[in-house]
Amino acid sequence: MSTTGIPDGPPYVTGAQIGDSGTGLHLAIGLLAALRQRDRTGEGQYVEVAMMDGVMNLCRVKWRDHQRLTRQELAEYSVPTAGLTTTPRAGNDSGGGQLGNAIHCKPGGPNDYIYVVVQEAVWEGLAKRIGPDVGQPDLAADPRFAKIGDRRKNQNEVWRMLEQFASKYTKQEFMVILNDLDVPCGPIMSTEDLANDEHVRGREMYVELDHPQRGKWFNIGMPIKLSASPAKIERSPTLGEHTDEILKEVLGLSDADIAAKKAAGAFSLPPKAK
Repeated sequence: MSTTGIPDGPPYVTGAQIGDSGTGLHLAIGLLAALRQRDRTGEGQYVEVAMMDGVMNLCRVKWRDHQRLTRQELAEYSVPTAGLTTTPRAGNDSGGGQLGNAIHCKPGGPNDYIYVVVQEAVWEGLAKRIGPDVGQPDLAADPRFAKIGDRRKNQNEVWRMLEQFASKYTKQEFMVILNDLDVPCGPIMSTEDLANDEHVRGREMYVELDHPQRGKWFNIGMPIKLSASPAKIERSPTLGEHTDEILKEVLGLSDADIAAKKAAGAFSLPPKAK
């Protein structure tokens, strides 16, 4: 959290559960590696993943920048970094070497943004496209933005011009323009955007389920797509729903055995519906 947020503001939590889910993913990778090692050597081993270790790995770019601070300023950050000993909070700066930021689009709502990365190879085409619309017809030849080092020094002006241009377009319209110029970008999608997105539905990542107690609701789908053994998203069971099935198939009990044990109070029953 120390690197997440706006300059001079409090740290922000991430929107994704990188601690819980990230640790589980690292553990799954470790288990698969241990299984392969067992296949090769016949020996098992203990697999351990600490949550802090997993989060540190996911934040490795910030650790790279932490070490860079001992040698140089971080020019891609929009905040001054001279003299810092810790990676700063820098809002939506990309922090990846290339310049990047969230650009506000029409109609100006809280999620009407698109994230744009201005790479060296795309600047000339981008400058020629937006320059005339922002009163800078010779923007591509402007020495303030000629090279990436120049754009880093004047990046706040780059973002201002992009926002001026984007104010005439929705994030989807602006994305089409940027795609034609091979500019890396992605719209900021709200949960409502994603819930109704054709691509998300086509990838079965927002799946409608019917639950006997909750009724119809949606669940996040399986992000890992296996061609030979695809996962099927099903509703969660109710309390005690499969007790008889498990007692029969796993323990081999008969109906009479189960009935007798239930009568003796061996199994807790689900609470009666009110």
